[in-house]
This record gives sequence, structure tokens and C-alpha cells, in this order.
Amino acid sequence: MNALAHTAGQGSALVSDDFAVPDIRCAGCISKLENGLVRNSGIANARVNFTAKRVTLEHDPALSLPDMVGAFLELGFEAHPLEQENGDATREDSKQLMRAMAVAGFAMMNIMLLSVSVWSGAGGVTRDMFHWLSALIALPTVAYAGQPFFRSAWRALRMRRTNMDVPISIGVLLATGMSLYETATSGPHAYFDSAVMLLFFLLVGRYLDSMMRDRARSGVTALLKNMGTGAMVIGEDGRERWVDTTALEPGMVMTVAAGERFAADGEIIEGTTRIDKSLLTGESESEAATCATQVHAGTLNMEAPVRVRISAAGEDTTLADLARLMGEAAQGKSRYVRIADRAARFYAPAVHSLALIAFAGWILAGIGVHQSLLIAVAVLIITCPCALGLAVPAAQIVSAGALMRAGVLVKDGSAIERLSEVDSVAFDKTGTLTLGRPEPQNLDQLSRDEKSIALALASVSRHPLSQSLSAALRRMDILPADISNATETVGQGVTAMWRGKTVSLGRPAGDIASDKLVTALAISSEERIVSFTDDLRPEAERTTAMLAKMGLDGIILSGDRPQAVSRVAGKLGITALVNLLPQEKLDFLKKQQALGRHILMVGDGLNDGPALAAAHASMAPATASDAGKNAADLVWMGDSLMPVVHAVRAARRTQQIVRQNFALAICYNIVAVPLALLGMVTPLIAAIAMSGSSLIVVANALRLRSATA
Repeated sequence: MNALAHTAGQGSALVSDDFAVPDIRCAGCISKLENGLVRNSGIANARVNFTAKRVTLEHDPALSLPDMVGAFLELGFEAHPLEQENGDATREDSKQLMRAMAVAGFAMMNIMLLSVSVWSGAGGVTRDMFHWLSALIALPTVAYAGQPFFRSAWRALRMRRTNMDVPISIGVLLATGMSLYETATSGPHAYFDSAVMLLFFLLVGRYLDSMMRDRARSGVTALLKNMGTGAMVIGEDGRERWVDTTALEPGMVMTVAAGERFAADGEIIEGTTRIDKSLLTGESESEAATCATQVHAGTLNMEAPVRVRISAAGEDTTLADLARLMGEAAQGKSRYVRIADRAARFYAPAVHSLALIAFAGWILAGIGVHQSLLIAVAVLIITCPCALGLAVPAAQIVSAGALMRAGVLVKDGSAIERLSEVDSVAFDKTGTLTLGRPEPQNLDQLSRDEKSIALALASVSRHPLSQSLSAALRRMDILPADISNATETVGQGVTAMWRGKTVSLGRPAGDIASDKLVTALAISSEERIVSFTDDLRPEAERTTAMLAKMGLDGIILSGDRPQAVSRVAGKLGITALVNLLPQEKLDFLKKQQALGRHILMVGDGLNDGPALAAAHASMAPATASDAGKNAADLVWMGDSLMPVVHAVRAARRTQQIVRQNFALAICYNIVAVPLALLGMVTPLIAAIAMSGSSLIVVANALRLRSATA
């Protein structure tokens, strides 16, 4: 009976739940889950996040958790709610694969060393002794190192389905069993080395693939850490008490000190300050805030304590909305499946069929069960997906190493494949095309006294421009002037007394016709304008020009004002969209993707997070926010923008090598499989041939060591 036997109520709103499903391994798993789960009454939609190994179910709210877990079990997959997921589980899986690979590699070398004497012609008691010694090493090795494949195959068979690990397990166990039979009956041949060698190469491919996937698993929960752990809330009795973020509710009044982040969305009801919104907008310049100003969770109160009436808390805040946008965008991107995973869909039935044909054919030919079984084992071994399993991860690992030497960290191996397909690049401005570090430009126009006064005034303020001005003057060995009665007024600047005169540092008194950030130094009635520029990253113009030569169109997606963006767009010769909110950036990418475009998003801020997660591929600088780095597929070090070119070039070369590797694997099977079917290949020769094809694939992948050149 169907585990979900009831139907959804009429007009009931669907709810969404996330499940961790560790056994998602290939395109067949994705298809089976997405198509199979929706056949259950109560489940309207199922979306698989291939990289994170998670499934999102949209379902009738009346549907119970046991029913949903049962729906997964009916398809042969264990699942548990995401909130119960052990964060160390995936890392432990990789460690287990590494241990199994090490054990198999050590055992393989020792068994092959023992086999040298047998290959050299040892017979009788000597040959039997070496076979038994090999068995003593091979049997515990197969039992331990084969567990990742055996467990997966058993779960599949128990649910009356198959996967790639079924023929692998059958091949290893048959080779081991036949070898033990040959050893016990003093037979001339044993294939312990073949079985262990097979396991070793399979584990190499599985570990490399797991290592690349582990780099990609970083949830959007890092965003919510910026919300703070709680706030001081004013109770009905007028006393303040600490309330955890999870317990904050609309209507509460919280006190936020200078230097603290807002723990919820709300409206200022008392006090004036400046708010650093760079977490949401990506722009470094703070904004003045006073009564009735709306504030958002995660933004920073810079200058003075304020009281805020909470309007939204927890999952209803703007920051939480951004986290959800990133999660939904990542779900869409995770539908992309690697070439190897698509090819693997047809592997298991093909191998089973070939081995069965070989066994049945030779039985009918009259050579006996024993010899027919040996031929079937040889077919299983020779068609082992080692070359297929290594084709992608080996190329991606070598390419990732080359990119790392060029200052680019690859978080997700599948991103290399996606990056090779991009046809356009979307850039954020502040902190991405520019350095995000405003620098004063005309300090030479100030006298020594004016510089000293400016340093003294700037040292009082926490405004980013004041801090930049202070740092620049200190580099010039300027000493601060002796000022008194310094006060900072939100939105106006700093004023003080110097030698009986009023001096101030703040915005210009009138409108300045400039595309630069400006502030003013006023001494008595005189005013000196200090302009600031946020310089382009080194080689930014060369980068965009080279990307254009590679056939990639460029566009700027910025939340900044038109005047500031137009200067950058003009220098780089690319178009720009301005004043964009995070949702608008995401909407733009979705519209382009609907038109068939494959966009590389390059950004750095939390406001870029949803776009970075949704883009076909994405990159962020190492100076980006945690959210930006978590959402991006690749992160580059240093100030230069040239790593974007290196990454695209390396990705394209990597895909060329991957296609070559698949061609080599196909050619190997075209030659080797007919020989195995004709009984011309023993299991030992099959293992050597299989290993040879794997080594050729790895050697070809090593050509990517200079992939960025």
C-alpha cells in the first residue's frame, strides 16, 4: 500500500520541507527521486540539490513526517529532516573513503609483490603459499575497503533497483570468491590482485569526486550569523533584558548600542545614528538614520545607541529572505548534472547484460560453469567504470590545482564544467570591479596645518571616508592637531575648536558636480574639498577586454547610484544596470537564463548572494562577505581581476580534456570488451587493462597543470 494513502485537502496551501539524502550519487538518483516522489498523494513537487545531497518537498501540510520519510524509503533512499542533519557526516564520509583508499592501495602493492613469484613460474606448494598469503591480505581488505560500494549496492537491491555499485560489487566479490576457490583447490590462477586493484582505482575516483563535492557544501546559514544572537529588549516595567533572536517578536522595543548589529527588522523610535548597510547593499558609504528610519537585521549601528520597534524577526527578516533566495537559487543550479553522471545512467544495465550474455553464451558452448564464470568476471572487471569515474574528477582536481596556483580556489568541481559554458559575465561594481577602498585624491592642496586638523577630526569619526582619510594622512607622517570639544553629529560630520576657531569635517555645504565621493574640510569660513575615488581593480580594463575577445559579453549589475556606475562602465566599455535590489539582480539573471544565456556572476556582497547562487557559474574575491564567498563557486585571491580570465580559460581547457578522456575510455571498451566476451582475457589481464586505461586518463588529465596559461 502507498505510504501516503491520503489526499491533500481541497484548497490547502502547500508547505516546504528539506531532507538530507546522502545516497544521491548520479543522474539516475535525481530522476528517480524527482519523478517517484510526486507519484505519492500529498507531495506536489520534489527538487533535488545534487551538490548538497538534499531534497526539497512541497507537500500538503497534513502530510506527516513518517509518511514523507516512508516515501523516500519506498524508492530505496534513506532521508531525514535537514535540521537533524549531522554537519560532520559528509566530512566523515570523505575520511572513510580516504582510509579505504589507503588500505586498498597498501594491500594492492603487497599482493602484487607476492604475485611476482607466481607470474615468474612458481608452482606447487610455493605457488599455493603465495596464494594463501595474498588471500590473508585481500580478504580483510575487500571486506573493509569495499564497504562504500557494498552498502550502496545492497540498499539498491533491497529496494529492487540497481545502480553503478551493483556490478562493481558483483565483480569484486566474484573475483575474490573465484580466487579463494582456486587457492583452496590448488588451482593455477588466483585474482586477488585484480579484485584489490579494482577497488583501489574505484576508490580513487570516488574520493576525488567526494573531495570536490565537499568543497561545494556550504549552506546559506552563514548569512544568518550576521543577524546577531539576540538583543536587549525593554520590558513593560521599563527594565532591559536580553532576548535570544529566536524569541524576538514584532512589537518589542530593542536597544541597539553603537557597534552592534541589529537582530531584527524594525523602525527607529528614539536616537540618531549612521547605519552601515554594506551587508545588504554592497556599498561602503554609511547612511544617516533617525526616528522613523527603517533598519534591517544584520546591518551595523555605527555611531550612537538607538531604540527600535521590531517589525519582523527570525525567518521574516530581510536577511532571512536573502538566505531563502540563495537557497532557492542554488536548488535551481543544482539540477545541472555532470557529464559522467549522465553517462553513468546507462552503465549498470549495459554491464549486467554483457556479463550475463558472456556467462550464458559460454555455458551453451559447453565449457562449463567454472570457466564461464571466469569469463563473466573478466567482463565485469574490464568494463569497470574506473576510467569513466576518473575522467571528470582527475581533470577537475588537476585544473583546480592549476587555478589554485593562479590564486583561484575552486569550491565545486561541477562549476568548472558550468564555467566552460558561460557566454556572458555580470559584474557587481563596488568591491568587485573596484577595490571597495575609497582613497583621498587631492590632499596635496591642503596646507600642513589643514592636514593636521583633518587628521584630528577624522580620528574622532567612525565614518568609512573619515577612516580612509585618517589612514592616508598617517601614511604621510602627519601628526594630529590639538583640538578640543570635538563632537560628531549624524549626517553632518565632526566639529571641534582649534586655536579659538571652529573647524569641521563633513559633507560639502552645496551640491558638488562630481562623480566622486566627496567630503569637505572647513576651517572658519573657508572650505577645502577632499575628493575620494574607489579605484578599479588592477587589470580590470584588460580583463574585460580579454573576456570580450573570448566571446563573453559584459554587464554591470549594481545597487549604486547611476553617476558612480557610469564612470566605471565608461572606462570598461560595458553596459550597466543601476539601483538594483538583490531580488532585481536575481530577476535579471532568471530572465537571461530563460532566453538560453549562461551567465557568470562576479560579485562580493551579501546583496549579490542570490545572484551568485542562481548564476550558471559564479566567482567572488577573497575580500567578499562570508555570504558572497559561500554562494560563489570559485573564490580568487589578490586585488587583480585577471583571475576571472584564468578561470574561464582553465574551465574551457578542462572540458576539452574531459571529452578526450571519455573518448579514450570508449576506445578502450571498444577494443577490450569484445576480447573479454570471446574468452581471450583472464580476470588478471582484465584488471591490468582496466588499470592501464585509468592511468592513461590520469596522464591525460595531468596536461592541465598549465591550464591557466
